[in-house]
Amino acid sequence: MSFPRLFAIMIGLCLGSSFCSSADIADPVEVRSLSQYGITWHFDRPVKAGRFITGDWWVVGPVAVAKVDPSPGPGRASEGAVVKSRYGAQATKIDNRMRNGSMIVFQAEKSQGYDSRLKNYDPSQSVAFPATLAPGTSLISTISNEPMDVNCLVHNMMWRSEKRGALVLKSAAVLSVLGHVPPRDAFRPPYAGAAKPIFTYSQVKTDRLQNLAPPKNLPAWSDFERYLQRPWLDHMASWLHLHLGPSQNQVNYGREFSRVTGMAALMLNTEAPLEQKRKLIIGLTQLGIDLRGVIAAGRQYPVDGGHYSGRKLPILFAGAMLGDEEMLNPTALSSFAEDYQTYYGSGWAGQKALFQIVVHTGPKPPYEHKSPDTWDKNDKRSESYRTTNSVGWAATALAVRLMGLVKEWNHDAFFDYCDRWMSPVDPYAKNYPGIAGGTHKRNKHEGRTYDRFIDSMWGMYRVACPAPVWAGQNRVWVWSGKNRGEWQANPKPAEPAEPYREEN
Repeated sequence: MSFPRLFAIMIGLCLGSSFCSSADIADPVEVRSLSQYGITWHFDRPVKAGRFITGDWWVVGPVAVAKVDPSPGPGRASEGAVVKSRYGAQATKIDNRMRNGSMIVFQAEKSQGYDSRLKNYDPSQSVAFPATLAPGTSLISTISNEPMDVNCLVHNMMWRSEKRGALVLKSAAVLSVLGHVPPRDAFRPPYAGAAKPIFTYSQVKTDRLQNLAPPKNLPAWSDFERYLQRPWLDHMASWLHLHLGPSQNQVNYGREFSRVTGMAALMLNTEAPLEQKRKLIIGLTQLGIDLRGVIAAGRQYPVDGGHYSGRKLPILFAGAMLGDEEMLNPTALSSFAEDYQTYYGSGWAGQKALFQIVVHTGPKPPYEHKSPDTWDKNDKRSESYRTTNSVGWAATALAVRLMGLVKEWNHDAFFDYCDRWMSPVDPYAKNYPGIAGGTHKRNKHEGRTYDRFIDSMWGMYRVACPAPVWAGQNRVWVWSGKNRGEWQANPKPAEPAEPYREEN
């Protein structure tokens, strides 16, 4: 059997698993084409190629990509639909100009060049083939969904009404063009931005992880390895990312972004052999590397209702795993939704760690200081989004506490707010009778999340968490006028800021 044929067989075997181990990765060889996740890149001549530990391909450039299968170009004229948000904003249109598009993302934009059915399609961002790619280039190629109504990646975690959604993309793969052969245990460099740092698995500091006895409802490792196996495209600065997909690669909404990444981090802090944890460590760390690259390309993660939660944890996790000081200080890179939405104040029943929606179809001022009987429709909408966000945050808060990274997170109110949400006993119930006739009640969703595993881990380990080293540099986002705002100092109340109670 020839060596190229043997190499192809080894690669095929590796593709059947979530990630490649060091033993799976063959020495670089020359190939005329490469395939991953249903996408094939064809080159004009043999190129030197290999794989990162994520399973993603690299080639030594410059290279000329002659064509990509499936071919980018027009879709069926009859295929398409107009999809709108629950608030009536249009997301998609009937447009057959582009399917299966490819992009090179040096700068994060609101537009995209993958699929013309999404309202923000910009044909100038679609890569035309043949194309010559220099070292330091990451080519993102996609397969479009036809039709768009498909199962989401984590449909087994979702309730009936949200198992399916309108997603224009089905799959995406990244081809990284390097100037030289990388180490055998290298992570893929970020797909966005001009900087392409190379990190290796030998840098991973597994001693940052706990080995706690897991609850009986520990999720299947294989499920979460699959959720974090493929690239998550998050470079598009628009709410339309909800409909971008790709449905076989990632989650899109902030609630599920937080649920998946937070649960993965908690799983990695349970008792299991390091070899069992390896694939999930790789997946969550690679996501953090990619998100850091997206920020370097100009993407920021502010807040917009339920969008954009969950991005801070993977960056912080990657920083802790790799010992990278830049990613260990995420607030120096961007502001994040979890921090915009939590602050210290005086709540209507005495609460100290409060929630604000901040932005949703325009600026939204704080509301939790007002008695619920005075809430207007925007305040009531804010309260509904408090649930949407909070059920995804608890896993993140607990994982960060367990890993001793509260100071590095650098926003204390987030942890105190999560304590308030997850407190099994409402510490403010005694105050309700004196407020507007005592008709108010705690939000019916408080005290739990949507995931039994998170609830079990919280109940087992929240009180046992090591005492945090607080950051102490607390801020609150304050609107100073229409679409104008700023971070202001937000002093923390005396400890404990929130009276977390396990029982009466």
